[in-house]
Amino acid sequence: MQSSGPRNSRRWLISLLVLLIVAGLCWRFWPGSASKPDAAAQKTDQAQSSASRSSGNGKAAAKRPGFGGSTVPVPVRVAAATTGDFPIYYKALGTVTALNTINVRSRVAGELMKINFQEGQQVKAGDLLAVIDPRSYQIALQQAEGTLMQNQALLKNAQLDVQRYRGLYKEDSIAKQTLDTAESLVGQYQGTIKTNQAAVGDARLNLEFSQIRAPISGRIGLRQLDVGNLVAANDTNPLVVITQIKPITVNFTLPEKDLAEVLSRYRSGDKLPVEAWDRGDLKLQATGVLASIDNQIDITTGTLKFKARFDNDNEALFPNQFVNARLLANTLKNVVLVPSAAVQFGVNGTFVYVMDGDKTVRIRPLKTGPSDENSTVITEGLVAGDRVVLEGTDRLKDGSAVDVVNDSKDVPATPGQQLQGKPSKEPGESANAGTAKKGNV
Repeated sequence: MQSSGPRNSRRWLISLLVLLIVAGLCWRFWPGSASKPDAAAQKTDQAQSSASRSSGNGKAAAKRPGFGGSTVPVPVRVAAATTGDFPIYYKALGTVTALNTINVRSRVAGELMKINFQEGQQVKAGDLLAVIDPRSYQIALQQAEGTLMQNQALLKNAQLDVQRYRGLYKEDSIAKQTLDTAESLVGQYQGTIKTNQAAVGDARLNLEFSQIRAPISGRIGLRQLDVGNLVAANDTNPLVVITQIKPITVNFTLPEKDLAEVLSRYRSGDKLPVEAWDRGDLKLQATGVLASIDNQIDITTGTLKFKARFDNDNEALFPNQFVNARLLANTLKNVVLVPSAAVQFGVNGTFVYVMDGDKTVRIRPLKTGPSDENSTVITEGLVAGDRVVLEGTDRLKDGSAVDVVNDSKDVPATPGQQLQGKPSKEPGESANAGTAKKGNV
């Protein structure tokens, strides 16, 4: 009976421990407590879902109109189509060429005694440039004149003898042979005098050549000889070079595909204007006219040579200078013009976005003509006054809502020049890369 007490205590402790374990398990898996993590997880899932929907809405809002999504008006800039004249230019690389280039050489030998010009000076034809030592040529002239005078005296004496012999022959005092011999001597002296006169002329010419004069008007280059040098006649090394720069010419070529219109106008007598721009194609240097054309096409390049003439009064063009030549081939009168930036190109061809009222745009297919950096000629599809979209076209579709932020309907399209090799710019190609240059219209 005494041992039953400890046993009961151990059993009570074991029962209590089991009860605690069961209570813990019940609390862990009881539905009320499990709903709290599930609710937290559900809240987390809802937050993630809400964030995902917000992100999806943001992406949808960021989508471009026309691809599904927002109907917010697209800000655009527009301009009006206008009518005007459109000049068609052909462009080519040209070389400035002097009309005349003279290598000034001495025609007589001797010491260079005097130089009468400044390097780079403008001279006129006949101006004295240099002097060769003239003393030897003065002496040669005197010798030739002395020989001439001597033979003239002999001729005079022979002519007197002929007169005497003729009188004696009439009186039958001399034979006919004597008279004939005297007359033959007169002819001989006359021939000798002709030779002496030629020698005098040659000596006088050499004396004149000792003074070197400008054969043409032009600009003097750098001199090649100094005072005191011995100069040879027709030396390979010129004394100086003179180039005629007023007027001056520009040589350039055009491909044969562009020749028909140019040749027809040239042969009809039209004066085709030609502009010379600097090498950077930024500044107009001179304006002239087409002067001449070559007589055959170069078979290696398929081009024909042209020469334009410029007055060059301001001496802006320099011999051997490279310039960009622009030939005005034709001018289209009263054509519809739009800014080239408005012209687009799609799978169905060329089109523009045209304002339909003040809030929406419509796609308008069209046909284009020549174009340049600023304007495009419209042959079909637009009339003057139609407003077309210039900027914002990448976010538009047919019927899109727009918000006009800058209406350029009062600003006309400015025609510029059509360039060789680019007679008609692809519609939709950006035209903001270049600017119209003064003097091109």
